[in-house]
Amino acid sequence: MNKSNRTYVRIAVLGLLLVALVFALYSSFVKDPNAVKVGRDAPNFSLEQLNGPELALDDLKGKGVVLNFWGTWCEPCKKEMPALQEQYNKFKDKGLVVLGVNIGESPVAVEPFVKQFGVDFPILLDRQSQITKLYRIGPIPTTFFIAPDGEVKEIVIGQLNEAMITDKLSKILPK
Repeated sequence: MNKSNRTYVRIAVLGLLLVALVFALYSSFVKDPNAVKVGRDAPNFSLEQLNGPELALDDLKGKGVVLNFWGTWCEPCKKEMPALQEQYNKFKDKGLVVLGVNIGESPVAVEPFVKQFGVDFPILLDRQSQITKLYRIGPIPTTFFIAPDGEVKEIVIGQLNEAMITDKLSKILPK
């Protein structure tokens, strides 16, 4: 085989690999029929709290819920945690609950983080990442804004700030 033929073969193989990659990404992120989506009910779950008993999502019906998936090692998570805490402080008396779902870490790792950032909203421990899998979480932070009736109103992948949170809360706070 001469050089130009080998070049064409390489380009064809790379093209096929690129098509396969795009298809795999599309299938896993876009076409997953079980993925949690805006307009659908948030799947119920129950997890142990860092400093308390188990908490079930269904126990919070009637409240607006901000469900935030995070890790202590995640830099954007560290940056958004004060904004989540601030909005929780402002709106908890108006029916807002912020739930921080820590992914796969032990209380020994989570406790110092929570203290460092002055977090006093419920922190749930997803030690085996079962809820992370149920919600199909990829990059973190990922945050779900859930209305009092349990419907997912917004999903944000990436770091939030106070203005973004405030904007989305208007869709989920009890009337």
